[in-house]
Amino acid sequence: MWTADEIAQLCYAHYNVRLPKQGKPEPNREWTLLAAVVKIQFSANQACDIPEKEVRVTKEVVSMGTGTKCIGQSKMRESGDILNDSHAEIIARRSFQRYLLHQLHLAAVLKEDSIFVPGTQRGLWRLRPDLSFVFFSSHTPCGDASIIPMLEFEEQPCCPVIRNWANNSPVQGTENLEDSKDKRNCEDPTSPVAKKIRLGTPARSLSNCVAHHGTQESGPVKPDVSSSDLTKEEPDAANGIASGSFKVVDVYRTGAKCVPGETGDLREPGAAYHQVGLLRVKPGRGDRTCSMSCSDKMARWNVLGCQGALLMHFLEKPIYLSAVVIGKCPYSQEAMRRALTGRCQETLVLPRGFGVQELEIQQSGLLFEQSRCAVHRKRGDSPGRLVPCGAAISWSAVPQQPLDVTANGFPQGTTKKEIGSPRARSRISKVELFRSFQKLLSSIAEDEQPDSVRMERCHVKCHVLWIPQCQA
Repeated sequence: MWTADEIAQLCYAHYNVRLPKQGKPEPNREWTLLAAVVKIQFSANQACDIPEKEVRVTKEVVSMGTGTKCIGQSKMRESGDILNDSHAEIIARRSFQRYLLHQLHLAAVLKEDSIFVPGTQRGLWRLRPDLSFVFFSSHTPCGDASIIPMLEFEEQPCCPVIRNWANNSPVQGTENLEDSKDKRNCEDPTSPVAKKIRLGTPARSLSNCVAHHGTQESGPVKPDVSSSDLTKEEPDAANGIASGSFKVVDVYRTGAKCVPGETGDLREPGAAYHQVGLLRVKPGRGDRTCSMSCSDKMARWNVLGCQGALLMHFLEKPIYLSAVVIGKCPYSQEAMRRALTGRCQETLVLPRGFGVQELEIQQSGLLFEQSRCAVHRKRGDSPGRLVPCGAAISWSAVPQQPLDVTANGFPQGTTKKEIGSPRARSRISKVELFRSFQKLLSSIAEDEQPDSVRMERCHVKCHVLWIPQCQA
């Protein structure tokens, strides 16, 4: 049907051809992350008895996002005209919502060919049965999915929290990953800290790649052991034992912090540093963020769908992802399943049509050429720091203005004087997506609108008429 490498290659090619140079990383100095939604369409003339492996499908990228940044809570705005979260996964999903709005406009207003067909109730639509959507990310999502056991034969983290627990480690002391200065020293391949760690590693030279939003990357896993099968049982992993009798010496760490009120990380040396399965917020330097980790958000999408509350007014059923594909990076199938589906299994009370989905999860062997590891390997010992790209790119399969390049939550180039004006809004910001929803609703005849919208409008009218009577 399709393979993980095919999905990854399609997304990488789309990134190179369809996305502009503006917003992409500066060569040999910056890196970024990539995410996308791919539409899978089964051939209409396929016979039902054809084996699954032989079924032909058409694959098309319908939304794409890049980015690594997230604004702090002090910069958030009640008006909804700023992007709070510009991680690639979130940009891709919001771009996907823009695509869904356009497809609903084609179906409900223009009566043209669309991914939607009429539902059984007035004003409601459903996804065509021959379509599904695959989510691609060049790296494991930040948060719980990035807490991955590290086996003894793998390269060690760039900057361990405490190295004196490892008998063969020449680095002594109590380096604290929470100290931003130490973090920056470890990220800089020219810093004394990084050099000391590299020179002190007896196995093979460190890749020195600090990965997605605080997780730490190593080189490729040995071919005789599958990285997707690192931990069969999490208790064993916590005790330093992995599947196949390989010793778990550490875990790849995530910079995402536990939400207030949640049980905190143990922060003990080695594999006991993190607790798994917890809700987390994205990290911020100085100014704490309020954005949940990508692992938590993707787990929510797997229960509530990717369409959002506004679009649900027009749909009979939520729009769920059928599969998630991750690019080449530190990866654990167990961690991905735990983070995206396992934690939600006890969700019992949900509205009709919603539920925890069976999600296919695969990893590609193809590395994103502008990931941190790829850029670091390419630049070698070039001077200067390797830093994340400050811009985010949004692309949607829509006919008008498909591209949107932002920085710090606003369109790139926005001045302080422009903030608050329509010009300073990203096309995938909350306020702009709401305006698109309003435009769609106003274009549909009232007798063809969904009952939920008609009832809400009636409630608002009654409320407006009732208030003056109470005040009289």
